[in-house]
This record gives sequence, structure tokens and C-alpha cells, in this order.
Amino acid sequence: MHNIPNTLTIAGVDPSGGAGVFADIKTMSALGAYATGVVAALTAQNTQGVTGIYPVDPAFIKQQIDTLFNDISIDAVKLGMLGQQPVIRTVVEALTHWQPTHIVLDPVMIAKSGDHLLEKAAIAEMREALLPLATMITPNLPEAGVFLEQRPAETVKEMYAVAEKLRRLMADADHRWVLLKGGHLPGNECTDLLYNGDQMIEMPAQRIPTKNTHGTGCTLSAALAALLPQSSSVPKAAKAAKAYLYNAIARSNELRVGSGHGPVHHFHAWWKPLPSTD
Repeated sequence: MHNIPNTLTIAGVDPSGGAGVFADIKTMSALGAYATGVVAALTAQNTQGVTGIYPVDPAFIKQQIDTLFNDISIDAVKLGMLGQQPVIRTVVEALTHWQPTHIVLDPVMIAKSGDHLLEKAAIAEMREALLPLATMITPNLPEAGVFLEQRPAETVKEMYAVAEKLRRLMADADHRWVLLKGGHLPGNECTDLLYNGDQMIEMPAQRIPTKNTHGTGCTLSAALAALLPQSSSVPKAAKAAKAYLYNAIARSNELRVGSGHGPVHHFHAWWKPLPSTD
């Protein structure tokens, strides 16, 4: 395989650049992948909230995907905001045909501002059609609760049972992984679980006190799509992706973007830290 992987994000557009397609392309580029993008939805949003959503015709989404795959060998796909049931069906049909090696699903349901980004009618379609197609899913605790129709886990012990249930919703095949994110756990610990039906791997971290967490889910899933084709194992890719996001959050205060939930610093490894003004 060529040294630089080609990756694809199929997601919505966040004009502020903190989440969605723009954030995914920044992340993939920062981690050594050539990023391509298919726009699945348009939003009007900033760091404070979403003021509008404009859907993209599913037929045109399919045309974007087919045109891209007809020309470019895609090593990994990240799925983000799809928004509507017909769009999910279209993406499932297209990716079933093209069969990329890695499909990372970030089940985007609610924005950091609390705005809903996935129609209720689309949740069942995502659970029944998209989860079995994905090779890795990256839900947070509220999203996992929606999939399983139960309250979100509140402890790491409860997360174990949730990860096991989520894995059973995926295809009964090798190389299918759940990365259950623990960012909503109470306290200062942010433990994620990585599970493939056999291995259960805890990935602990300390919470960073900042409000600059816009697009963290997008960034982590895009990092996984970039790193999976470059890594010798899924656990190695997952740990590297989590480390990248952790540093992007830790350096986020160097940016001055908006007055709400600011973005993470996608290019923290490339841009020199700003001199202290203290």
C-alpha cells in the first residue's frame, strides 16, 4: 500500500471550523493522511449554537461518493453528521458497494450546544443498518444510551456492560471495535473503553478544565480514520488518536475562536506555542 493513506469524511459542514468536515480534514491532514470530504448536510452554526440545518439531496450525496471512489482508492472512511434517514440509507448503500477497509462511525446526534443534529426517525436506521456496516464506532455515553434505549452509564463498571451490548449490534465478524467514550463520566477521570468482543482495554485520562471542547468527537473519529491505515493494530491507533485529541484540547486555549464552546487545536504539533503574556 502507498505510504500516505487516502481518507474520506462524510459529514456535515460547520462554518466555524470546529466540527464536521472542516475539522475532520484538519485532523486527517495533521496526522499524515490525504483527506477528502463528502458533504452530507449544511449547518449554520458557531461556537454558541446551531441556528439552521439545510439537508443535502441524498442522490447528490451518492453521486459525490461514487464519483470519488471511481477515481481514488480510499483507505478509511469516517462518518459524522448524516442527519436524516434517507441520507443514512444512501451512505449504507454506497459503502456496501465500495467496501472500504475501515469505516469509523461517530454517531453524531447532539451538538455541544445541545442542538439536535439527527432526526429521531433516523436513529433506528443508524442502529439497524449503519452499526453493522461500521468497523469501529465511537459513541459517547448519551449516544450509547440512545442506541441501547437505556440511561447513560455513570461508572466505568457500567461502561463495560454498555460496550458489550454495543458490540453485539455490530456485525458478527472480525475487526469490529467499539470505542466507548467516557467524557461524560462524573469527576476528573475520562476513561474510554476499547472492545472487540474479546479484548476490553481501558484508556484512562484526566479531564482538562476548559470549555474548548467543540468538535472533540469529530476530531477523535477523524484521527482514527487517519491512523488506522498507518498502524499495526487497532489499539495502537486508538491510543495515538486519544493522545492527539488530548494534546489538541490541552493547547486549545492558544486559539481565540468565538465566545462559546471553542474548538480544539488541530495543529498543535505544527504551530509554535504562543509566548506567555503573564
